[in-house]
Amino acid sequence: MSSTSPTNVGIDVSKETLDIAVHETKTHWTNKHEFSEFPQLLKTLRSLNPTRIIIEASGGTENLLVSYLAAAGLPVIVVNPRQVRDFARATGQLAKTDRIDAFVLACFGATIAPDIRELKSAETQELEALVARRTQLVNMLTAERVRLQQAQQQRRHSIVADLKAHITWLEKRLHGCEGDLSQLLHSSPIWRTREERLRSAEAGAS
Repeated sequence: MSSTSPTNVGIDVSKETLDIAVHETKTHWTNKHEFSEFPQLLKTLRSLNPTRIIIEASGGTENLLVSYLAAAGLPVIVVNPRQVRDFARATGQLAKTDRIDAFVLACFGATIAPDIRELKSAETQELEALVARRTQLVNMLTAERVRLQQAQQQRRHSIVADLKAHITWLEKRLHGCEGDLSQLLHSSPIWRTREERLRSAEAGAS
């Protein structure tokens, strides 16, 4: 957390893009929502020394990003979309674009100021291990798919069958790993969607 002035970041997550806004500086930028882009995003966010990073729960689209940020020790909080909508109405921010939504999330963080609840050491280690394992599985899948394409071009039928079987197995393991990540996140203090209210949006906005 910041030891000087607060820095509240909102990230609006969609399938293809991430809209990122900083409440205090009114800055905004867009990233591709791709795992390969996460290291640079992490570097940028760390340079901001954020007080909190607010992300809205959106049906699982956000899980990998949240996992990556949490494993890196950044102060990420996942909030209920209804809470954010209530806050937007209370503060008269009714327009809807990805950019505006990111600023609403950042403003929500600055105004409501949900407390930061750090993961326990064991939770952090498990999260780091699962994120690392997912990366390994993705890399293995990528390599095997390249080998499959080469084997198909060379008409090496026995190798094609073996590669297809291995790819299917890896896909199942990837799905299982992502399920484990989701379960860990949803039971962690990062996930705040089940709280009735972090604080009254109306009171916080008044």
